[in-house]
Amino acid sequence: MAGPSPAVTSRAQALACLVAVTMAAITASDAAAAWLALTDKLQAEALRTGQKSITADVWGGEWRIEHAPGESVTVITPFHRLAIAARNAAFENRPVKPADQEEILSALKDRLLFSVHLTGRREDFARFYAPRLLVHDLEIEPAFVQNERTALKQEGGTYLARNTYAFPVKDIDPRGKAVLLIRDQDGHPVIRFAIDFAKMR
Repeated sequence: MAGPSPAVTSRAQALACLVAVTMAAITASDAAAAWLALTDKLQAEALRTGQKSITADVWGGEWRIEHAPGESVTVITPFHRLAIAARNAAFENRPVKPADQEEILSALKDRLLFSVHLTGRREDFARFYAPRLLVHDLEIEPAFVQNERTALKQEGGTYLARNTYAFPVKDIDPRGKAVLLIRDQDGHPVIRFAIDFAKMR
């Protein structure tokens, strides 16, 4: 008996490819949603992680990417934010109340926070910086930008700016990679941070 014609085989292969691509997109979207909406198990793990961290000399490296001395980006995932709250509460010998947990997670419902430390030569050097998150061929605009207007003076005459950015999560793959690109007011690249979300909870 003759097998399927080349045309039928080609259509079947194309359909299989389309299904695979669609499923991959759905899976990434579902994973991103799960990343933001922590399960009860992950919430408990985040609380334990924060509580145990008070005995560590250095903590938070899982979410922090260093660039140069004094320059870094810290990704504030819901897990990380809850762990920070538990860490702060542990230092004060108190629990994180369920209502506080709900408020923390609600604030990060559909966005991802980035805390960025940058150095410059003027106190207002970072005032007009424009961040973008590069994911594959997408350049994602922030939902929130807070650039420090007056940076802190450091030893040696440099200034430290502590900026906060929030990006919508819908196009972010929690198992993928991205680049946080920061440009100056003239559109020139200032700094890039390569981020691997798969290494973070």
